[in-house]
Amino acid sequence: MRGADSTLRHRFHPGAEDAPVLLLLHGTGGGPDDLVGLARELSPTAPLIAPAGPVTERGAARWFRRLAEGVFDTADVIARAHQLADFVDDARRRYRLADRRLIALGFSNGANIAAAVALLRPASLREAVLFSAMMPLSEAPEESLSGSRLLLSNGEQDPMAPLPAADRLVTALAENSAQVSTHRHPGGHQITVTGLQAARDWLTDD
Repeated sequence: MRGADSTLRHRFHPGAEDAPVLLLLHGTGGGPDDLVGLARELSPTAPLIAPAGPVTERGAARWFRRLAEGVFDTADVIARAHQLADFVDDARRRYRLADRRLIALGFSNGANIAAAVALLRPASLREAVLFSAMMPLSEAPEESLSGSRLLLSNGEQDPMAPLPAADRLVTALAENSAQVSTHRHPGGHQITVTGLQAARDWLTDD
């Protein structure tokens, strides 16, 4: 299934041939440059694909529409997940990365769209590090995620991605046979030093 137009405004940063490709997915109101520093801390020589969210909410870029705070437009989540998956497939061909390991790094809304792609289009995205993610779909699709590998880092005091919603995502992934690791920190909606270290350890533990 193809979603909307798969073309997304993006930046591409070439890198070493022996490093994984990192797909950077910013949070609400962000842009393609937001996670470059984080990516360089995790993998200094990795090629980077950094698209911009195609949806605008009150002037802020997002990956999909929402009906209210924490209430997502499920139909749009699905359409935008397919759009992003199509973009990833096209970018792999365009930049000659078809056979390379690709890992998404997402924060908040970017982590949620990465989770949706991982659930709906595992052939396009099998590995992801998700900071402050929650379940983006009303229910999990019946899709085998065998071979998928994800890390979720969430804050215990996060009002925007509360742990029960994060745990729903963990359960949905695990029940469909994904390998899921979790990291919890005592803070809120943020990327922490301990979360960054957990991601660094996870990336090298393959």
